[in-house]
Amino acid sequence: MNHGIKRGLAALCMLSATAGAFIAAPAAAEERPLVLVVPYPPGGSTDILARILQPRLSQQLGGRAVVVENRPGAASQIATAFVARAEPDGNTLLVSFDNHGINPAVKPKLPYDTFKDFVAISQTVRFPLVLGANPSVPGDNLNEFLAAAAKQPPNKFNYASTGVGSLNHLAPEELKRLSKVELLHVPYGGGGPAIQAVVGGQASMTWLSFAALRGQIQAGKIKPLAVAGDKRLPDLPNVPTVAESGFPGFVAYSWSGMFAPKGTPEATVKKLTADFKAVLADPEIRKKVTDAGFEIVASDGPALDAYVKSEYDRWSAFIKSSNINLDN
Repeated sequence: MNHGIKRGLAALCMLSATAGAFIAAPAAAEERPLVLVVPYPPGGSTDILARILQPRLSQQLGGRAVVVENRPGAASQIATAFVARAEPDGNTLLVSFDNHGINPAVKPKLPYDTFKDFVAISQTVRFPLVLGANPSVPGDNLNEFLAAAAKQPPNKFNYASTGVGSLNHLAPEELKRLSKVELLHVPYGGGGPAIQAVVGGQASMTWLSFAALRGQIQAGKIKPLAVAGDKRLPDLPNVPTVAESGFPGFVAYSWSGMFAPKGTPEATVKKLTADFKAVLADPEIRKKVTDAGFEIVASDGPALDAYVKSEYDRWSAFIKSSNINLDN
């Protein structure tokens, strides 16, 4: 073989290798894991939901890895700011919580813009708060507890929340105003730490999802006093709603939804919405989610945006009409 042919073949091999590198690059990028960023420590409602969806979502994505990453702190601001700054390629999503719609009403200087820095994908679920108390707390239901607490000095009992300005801070404050019973607010870094505080006796009670409280309720370490939904939970048929307990119209539903950073391509957002809807339509996942006390919503992005705005409006009005303490 002459030298010219050899040089030609060598050049062709180099060109093929270079082209192969360019072809392989997008494939490698597609294999990046999908990261679900949870704003709270393990053990809370948002974390439980993310881990229920995780394996089925991986299947929906053709076996692609799905990673749940906990970034707790600052009433969900740390995780939310992290996702706001993430590359808008559909590989990093925020597993939002009720704080997402409430924080703009209670935090004057957020490190992101709730309404401009994210693209909504889907509201996955909603769930009523359950009032769970340490067994030493008097009463077997909300009425009995309030009657006993009214005879004690103010702030004799306290409640643990997932942070200042969270739904499980504002809802108890609303009940305090209606019942005229004073309870001391003690903020914690998430549902898991709040539960441990109640079990350990550092806190009298907390308002969380049944999913988060289920294990401790079944173990007898926490007793449920009320459900803040519009109906009783099937797993807690003997536990009255707050409305049934003398506070008609009182409801407090927490929720979870998925958001991507602004700038994420529309086609990517639509595919992610379809993927989450498909996962939530799976019979096995539906059973796991509902058994955990969640109510499936599976909305699209615009519906989630509208819901976040409605929650912001509701709690902004409550905060303005009350003397609630929002100091950290």
